[in-house]
Amino acid sequence: MPGWLRLASAADGRPMLNFQPVPEPKKGKTRVHLDLLTDDLDAATARVVALGGGPTGERHEYDEGTVVIMADPEGTEFCVVAYST
Repeated sequence: MPGWLRLASAADGRPMLNFQPVPEPKKGKTRVHLDLLTDDLDAATARVVALGGGPTGERHEYDEGTVVIMADPEGTEFCVVAYST
């Protein structure tokens, strides 16, 4: 994606870290946003809920895949992402 920076590869199941530019300024103290990749979006979002998190109500469909924005029990947002195959 234009403007993104990837610091590591997902080879061999290792986590990767991407930096994504956004147009709006950040409000509050959160400075890190995680995107968690999954092959089963429904199971992953259900797992987040079972662990005390919850959906924010935001879901985005892209050509590359689907992104569901979730929040941890303290309200910190992160994305659960399933790429299209």
